Amino acid sequence: MARIVKGGLIQCSNPINDESRPVEEIKAAAFEKHLPFVEEAGKAGVQILCLQEIFNGPYFCPSQDARWYDAAEPVPGPTTEMLQPYAKKHEMAMVVPVYEREQAGVYYNTAAVLDADGTYLGKYRKNHIPHTSGFWEKYFFKPGNLGYPVFETRYARVGVYICYDRHFPEGARILGLNGAEIVFNPSATVAGLSQYLWKLEQPAHAVANGYYMGCSNRVGTEAPWGIGKFYGTSYFVDPRGEFLAEASEDRDELITAEMDLEKIEEVRRTWQFYRDRRPETYEELCDLL
Repeated sequence: MARIVKGGLIQCSNPINDESRPVEEIKAAAFEKHLPFVEEAGKAGVQILCLQEIFNGPYFCPSQDARWYDAAEPVPGPTTEMLQPYAKKHEMAMVVPVYEREQAGVYYNTAAVLDADGTYLGKYRKNHIPHTSGFWEKYFFKPGNLGYPVFETRYARVGVYICYDRHFPEGARILGLNGAEIVFNPSATVAGLSQYLWKLEQPAHAVANGYYMGCSNRVGTEAPWGIGKFYGTSYFVDPRGEFLAEASEDRDELITAEMDLEKIEEVRRTWQFYRDRRPETYEELCDLL
């Protein structure tokens, strides 16, 4: 019997690219720009919605400018509280990626998870932090310290990976072993060196682990940094690596896909990767630090 879950991904450009404007004004404008898409998702019957990496602002990591520390906030906190009524109104679970302030000088790249009644279920903190080629994230974020949690939403067991995490198969496997049925990867990635990997690595994770993935990426260019063009192409992929829906490269939009979670059982009965894995032979992975 089919067990259908409708997922949604929002990709959006940053509305204010003016460094002279206050950080809170820039954050507020980005938040407000997403609300019509959140409403659209609710009206379309989306049951689990994922926003893009640090959705309520620009991708400020090329700057190494301490003013952006002001963009950080507690999680749960103001942004999750403003979105909880939308989750409840539309009975829609949500993955909400924001810049988290744990305490003075301690910041994380985080995604909160809300259930379909607006309940805050918990958060994932990005584990793998890049620091190269304009992606100077170690200036802004500590590595995550919450492991690879899976959240029991009303509709599915949800895991989260964030952007650069996608280059590391170890965490993707742990999410599957922890019971994830859908893994969301909110991202901020630009055209260039890794673009060809965008449609390679995450379908590979889905196949290797027998789960669905929803992968979001912002669009447009963001002044004054000129790091490159965020190329969108957000997508859903199933446990066979087949694309279910894909967004454009340059347009603000919501995409949706219907995912039959019964397919996970079907695929895993064919490809018995979890049965045949040999964790007792992998000790060298831990030894080679």
